[in-house]
Parts: sequence; structure tokens; C-alpha cells
Amino acid sequence: MSKKISILELQQKKESGQPITMLTAYDYPSATLVDEAGTDIILVGDSVAMTVLGHDDTTAVTMEEMLHHCRAVKRGANHAILVGDMPFMSYQISKEEAIRNAGRFIKEAGMDTVKLEGGREISETVRAIINAGIPVMGHLGLTPQTATKLGGYKVQAKTADSAKRIMEDALALQEVGCYAIVIEAVPALVAETVTKSLHIPTIGIGAGVHCDGQVLVFHDMLGLFDRFTPKFVKRYTNLRPHILNALRSFNEEVAARQFPTQAHSFKMDEAEMELFLYGSKDSSGKTA
Repeated sequence: MSKKISILELQQKKESGQPITMLTAYDYPSATLVDEAGTDIILVGDSVAMTVLGHDDTTAVTMEEMLHHCRAVKRGANHAILVGDMPFMSYQISKEEAIRNAGRFIKEAGMDTVKLEGGREISETVRAIINAGIPVMGHLGLTPQTATKLGGYKVQAKTADSAKRIMEDALALQEVGCYAIVIEAVPALVAETVTKSLHIPTIGIGAGVHCDGQVLVFHDMLGLFDRFTPKFVKRYTNLRPHILNALRSFNEEVAARQFPTQAHSFKMDEAEMELFLYGSKDSSGKTA
């Protein structure tokens, strides 16, 4: 895959009914795999806080850590649109700081766009970032950075009033210029209704089949993160036991001196070996 996907192509996919694919990646090897698979969008998500850095939630990851992981992903991806997830408190303090931090994702880390969580309450910040020339992806429904305020990691928009708020937030984000919106952990009917009401693409995660695209976390779909598995995650494979078996085999073979074998070792030229073992020789051929 050499041709770079564009935001315009995402819009064309919505209009033609062709689903959009999005996956997270946090480093060079995962980015190369996700990109080679032909994924449309790679999100360097703040979920790195839990899946890679071992934190309890996403709020702990810093701007510098996000930029570090974004740079690594940039080196491994040539095809997908790259989205940098703006971490907690990188855009909430002021519009000026939000623009500055969003710009760092583009200028310093090579991202194509950024993603922010929230609806109408951040719409003017989103507008300011877009006016600065930086494309923005929105994120509604379950917003992990503010999960405590939402009552934990729970399904959102289960009442008529809360579903209407999601719709209003989505329309507000579209109005200020978002090119796409992630909708997380809401009833399928709500996500479908929002999707049909917008002219920009929706990317669902735990939001049913009728969104314009779907996203999963790399470590979740491959079985590499086992602290918890949300209902909306499908494990396409379970790599963890295979990796554990490989690691244990290594430990056992080293302990039994079964690894490395001659096949994994290097040989020395015989003449050089003699010099190394017995020392140099004088003109008569005797060892010095």
C-alpha cells in the first residue's frame, strides 16, 4: 500500500456506503502491520496509557508520551490517515494551548489530524483548531477521559434525553468542521440515527453495525490486553498464550543449554583461531 488515504476519500466512502476501517497502533511494528493490512485510519490513541504503559485509565498519559508514540507510528505507516489522540488536559485549559498542542501532533509527530473527546462544550475549541489548519476528529458517547463524570465505563445514551444530547453534540461538531466523529458505547439505534443525520462519517466502537466505519484497539482484538475485555470487542485471535509459550520455551532451552545451537553461532577462520588460542608466530613458524 503506497497511496496515502485522504480525508476526502473517507467522505466519499460514506457517500458510497463503503465502510471505513480504523485501528489503533502505538509503535513502529504495530503501525507497519496495521498499515500493510490496508486499514484506512490509524489512531494513536490515549488508550496507550493502559495497553502499553500500564496505567489504570487514559488520563495519566502525557503530551510528551503521546508525541513519542506518534513519532514511532509515523515511521511505520505510509498508507493510512494518522490521527493523534489529544490527551487529558492538553486542550481543556484554553483555546491557545489547545491549538499549540494540536500543532505539535502535526509538526513534531507527523500526524495528519487530531482527535478530541467531547461535544458542544468543546466545540469552540475544535473550531479554533480547525481554523488553524488542523483537521479534527470528534469523539462522543463513552469518552474515557471523563468516564468518572459519566459514571464509569458504561453504555451512554440509554435514555431519550441523553440520546438527544448525543445527536445535538454530533451536529455541533459537524457544524464547527469535524471531518468525522467516533461514537463509543451507545445503543445501535442511537448511533444509526446520528449517522443518518450527519453528512460526515461516523466511526463506531460498541455502537452497532450502521456507523460509517468501525474501530478497535490493537491489543484488544489480538488478545494482548487481558485486564478486561469490553463487550464490543471481538478477538480476532488470541496471541497472548502463544507469546507466553514462546517465552517459556526460551527460558527452558537456555536453562537446559539447548539454545543457542551451532546453527545460531558463528565460526572463526581456523588460522585466526590458532592465533587467538596460541598467540602469534615468528618467522620460523614457532609460536611467539
